[in-house]
Amino acid sequence: MAEVVYPPVILVLKTFWKYLGLQFHFEGDAHVPRKGGAILAMNHIGYLDFALIGTAALPANRLVRFMAKKEIFDNKLAGPLMRGMHHINVDRNNGSASFVAALRKLRSGEIVGIFPEGTISKSFEIKELKSGAVRLAMGANVPVIPAVIWGSQRIWTKGVKRDLRRKKFPIYVSFGAPMYFDKSADVDAGEKALRETLLNLLHEVQEKYPDNHRGQRWAPARLGGTAPAPLN
Repeated sequence: MAEVVYPPVILVLKTFWKYLGLQFHFEGDAHVPRKGGAILAMNHIGYLDFALIGTAALPANRLVRFMAKKEIFDNKLAGPLMRGMHHINVDRNNGSASFVAALRKLRSGEIVGIFPEGTISKSFEIKELKSGAVRLAMGANVPVIPAVIWGSQRIWTKGVKRDLRRKKFPIYVSFGAPMYFDKSADVDAGEKALRETLLNLLHEVQEKYPDNHRGQRWAPARLGGTAPAPLN
């Protein structure tokens, strides 16, 4: 697969991260397979999560193909870039097509990035998961790599005006150990296990995060922040 668009986009993003003054802390990148198909299952707290987590996967020399909603592909600017980077168009009115497209990429040895919560969590907690990540792993016989990000919500998230000024604050990304789901496994049990793993990873990252969460709009109520309470 020719990579004409992805490399220059990476250069632009790295320049943008440098402009923002972000302080990256990546953990567990050894869990990202250096070859072969895998699913990257991530929490979702901000609009730039995919780009930041994709940056964290670069030391493994892997380019992640993210599953993203159709509206992004329909955008005149973002659409050509998304197609050029071979990301996966998710039309919620025709989910089977995106599922098949993801299966093909996994079976061809690609890493596919999925936000199993389906949308940004306004509470910044882990919402209930959809079953797509587990079902894809079972169908393609590939591992699921759990991953969490913390700090991206401080740049741009749902319900809060974006702030693209220079920041100099930490962005944490942590990859967990691969999870394997046999084709005969129970999907609901697999989904529950994945959510528990993501929860544990997120809490570990939040404990390490150097900036105080108390009183912050970008922090969950559980940590003393003022974000909306979880709906589930």
